[in-house]
Amino acid sequence: MQPAPIPIDDDYRLKVVRQLNIDSVPEERFDRVTRLAKRMFDVDIALLTIVDRDTQWFKSNVGLAANQTGRGESFCGHAILGDEPFIIHDASIDERFRDNPLVTGDPNIRFYAGVPIKIEGGVKVGTLCVIDSKPRLFTDQQVHDLIDLAKLAESELVANLNSTLDELTQISNRRGYRLLADKVIQKCRFSTEPYTVALFDLNNFKAINDTFGHSVGDEALRQFAKLLKASFRDSDVIARVGGDEFVVLMSGTTGNDSKFPMTRFNDNVASFNRNHQAVYALSYCVGIVCCTPLDNVDHDELLDLADKALYLNKASQGQG
Repeated sequence: MQPAPIPIDDDYRLKVVRQLNIDSVPEERFDRVTRLAKRMFDVDIALLTIVDRDTQWFKSNVGLAANQTGRGESFCGHAILGDEPFIIHDASIDERFRDNPLVTGDPNIRFYAGVPIKIEGGVKVGTLCVIDSKPRLFTDQQVHDLIDLAKLAESELVANLNSTLDELTQISNRRGYRLLADKVIQKCRFSTEPYTVALFDLNNFKAINDTFGHSVGDEALRQFAKLLKASFRDSDVIARVGGDEFVVLMSGTTGNDSKFPMTRFNDNVASFNRNHQAVYALSYCVGIVCCTPLDNVDHDELLDLADKALYLNKASQGQG
């Protein structure tokens, strides 16, 4: 098996993936595209995939039991390397894929056709692909039809980028955070005030989704957002920046200053777990970074620093 190569601009590509601010919860606007693709091409499987750092996960999935696979064995990891449709007529005789576990085992891929999904000036975040367990030909007209469907999916993803509100939690999304964070950081530099960012990751979110269903997972995200809003100031920027990641940007706040709202938030989470008869308990890891007006970092660099701090904290808590 030839693992999917990593493009040299993958760090930037992954930033754009995060800016989409979407998760694997099914949405009709995407599902209608994959349903149509499966029916049009009479295939076993149709997917809208997002190629993440180590996995490819399925924003829309018709015909496949899994909700993600490893990036290395993914066909879509190969498809995003080029601009044109990526077509494999018979994977069992293709030297790149013939011993791939997705070919030798379930779902026994033979035919694959994927069109890269491009946004933000051509950044390829995933694919719209159709898959079958039998070798097949794919006509020029079918290629054009699949490209047209991919453009429909692209337009929906671009709509996500242009929105500033996270529909589920009713707080800012990643784009909204970037717009507000720019203003806050500029103000702090002008008034020579410190500022602090806290990046939160909700623990065990995938397990909540898998065990209790997406509706319960959605409710956990909504409750976490409510607790953040109740714990921090109205002037703080609070946003959902990923599937289970939230950020709070506090202006005029040093590391010591941030301890009080962080303690209040921790107490509010503990109170929620005691008093609400939910089937899940909320817990989280957090990465905190403090900056002075002299620190020359923008909102993206600030999030990257907080992400590194979060990673270290998760590792120390055994959550990595």
